[in-house]
Amino acid sequence: MGDLADRRGLETDVYEPAEDSRLLASVAVSRLADARRVLEVGTGSGYVAERMAEETGARVIASDVNPHACVSARERGVEAVRADLVSPFADGAFDAVVFNPPYLPTDPDNEWDDWMERALSGGESGREVIEAFLERVGRVLTSDGRVLLLVSSLAGVSEVVERAGEAGFSAVARADESYPFETLTVVELFY
Repeated sequence: MGDLADRRGLETDVYEPAEDSRLLASVAVSRLADARRVLEVGTGSGYVAERMAEETGARVIASDVNPHACVSARERGVEAVRADLVSPFADGAFDAVVFNPPYLPTDPDNEWDDWMERALSGGESGREVIEAFLERVGRVLTSDGRVLLLVSSLAGVSEVVERAGEAGFSAVARADESYPFETLTVVELFY
């Protein structure tokens, strides 16, 4: 019974692939076909990392602050590390970093009391996790490294691009898909 209960917990504590995951995976496979070492931050179920590893042959390391997500990614055969953003990784370790961040604007009085809320909540602006990521990601990239960042219109694509510029990146929108409540854009960042 313990195994079933543990698996049920994973299903409710891990962000499962949705339209944002599929869009990011599709762009990552096409744009990062030449990358050899890739980090996926905030892997959730490990779907994006698994697709990239299978379809590009890159060594993909997945990270997530959520221990349940790391277990789920490992079950997909993905190398997963429990980490907050890029904190444990060496300088210049990756050719590319891929991130589908928490981006839903959230009332600041709403406590993050479970893993799913943490997987979705981007703070009051929807950009708090994105901004912290942009401050740190450059350190783990090679000199010609790239970032693929999924951004929702709910968090403000132009605001994220502006913040990326402040962090020293140039940005190009590579793909977008519109839904009734938001538009998702994959932005490629490079130096």
